[in-house]
Amino acid sequence: MSGLLAACGTVGSLAPQQSVAVVDKANPDSRVNIDSLSTVIRSNPNDPVAYNTRGAAYARQGQYNDAVRDFSQAVTLDPGYAAAYTNRALAYRQSGKDDAALGDFTQAITADNRYAAAYVGRANLLRTRGDTTQALSDLSRAISINPESAEAFHARGLVYQKTGNHQQAIRDFDAAIDRNPFVAAPYTARGQSLIETGQFEKAVEDFNASLHVNNNNADAWAARGVALERQGKTREATESYQRAQGIDDRNRVARDGLARVNKGNRLF
Repeated sequence: MSGLLAACGTVGSLAPQQSVAVVDKANPDSRVNIDSLSTVIRSNPNDPVAYNTRGAAYARQGQYNDAVRDFSQAVTLDPGYAAAYTNRALAYRQSGKDDAALGDFTQAITADNRYAAAYVGRANLLRTRGDTTQALSDLSRAISINPESAEAFHARGLVYQKTGNHQQAIRDFDAAIDRNPFVAAPYTARGQSLIETGQFEKAVEDFNASLHVNNNNADAWAARGVALERQGKTREATESYQRAQGIDDRNRVARDGLARVNKGNRLF
């Protein structure tokens, strides 16, 4: 039952701050934005920032091949463009090309060793590969560069959580939430570590906060069920597990929890 945050990043300071990892196919304005950016590129075919910005727009639409092509043109025009390497790495990750992504994150850091987003992106990838030592090093470097980065603290908390250091994970999730209290994922992750440290009531409070931001998070509902079950609140736990399964019927935590409470077993 691990909290996971998909790698996300932004284009560089020379362009609008746009997340690459968010797919927004339902937004008709995105298509208009791409058309407008294409017009800009036709007028400025040697502008790497324009390609980087359109690449981010393509990525938000889930058009990762088009995004990679634009980011590639951006770094061809400006081989030192750390933001474009980072964005291309994120697009590669969304396409399942993790080796290429790792190379691009490293290239971004080589181009600009103070570009914090590249360290965060590389660390998220390294965490999924089990290289927690290098991931922690990258995230500590990102935090030293940008101490106000909620993303870096959240990502480092996930690494500590993965290694079983839940007290340190909770401290990092605290820091992430302090810097940006309007994102669901750090509440979910902190709640999971609170369960591991036996703080079930606080965990429920965190899952409630997470669900207040995003009510369709099956993992948060399922973990909330675990925290309630640990407190002996079987009826409420059952409701949480059912909500999780209603969102994702493959959620293993919810499925196992329902099986337990229906059989009268206890999670101890």
